[in-house]
Amino acid sequence: VQLAESGGGSAQPGGSLRLSCVVTGTIMSISSMAWYRQVLGKQRELVAVVNRDDSTNYADSVQGRFTISRDYAKKMVSLQMDSLKPEDTAVYYCNAHIQTDMYAHIYDPYWGQGTRVTVSS
Repeated sequence: VQLAESGGGSAQPGGSLRLSCVVTGTIMSISSMAWYRQVLGKQRELVAVVNRDDSTNYADSVQGRFTISRDYAKKMVSLQMDSLKPEDTAVYYCNAHIQTDMYAHIYDPYWGQGTRVTVSS
């Protein structure tokens, strides 16, 4: 099982970027999917999560600016980032809780390799 991220890059303050993450490999089910970010020297923090029932939660710092969405058929999660700020600069990681064993209803966390987002003028 692998999570492949795309869409990182550079943007100016006030600009937009869209991150995507696709799950590949043989899986049974995905529960929650999320985006985290990490700045060098700081802990990885949750940015946004979408649950199986499509409920979402956002970090206060991105509420109203970022939108998380998922496509069940494509096993994909996306993060639309608008009104970007310099403080959004970080490496963004995709996360998903995935069941791989059809007999054991256990969801293990999987991570992408990270994609860098830089916001500067």
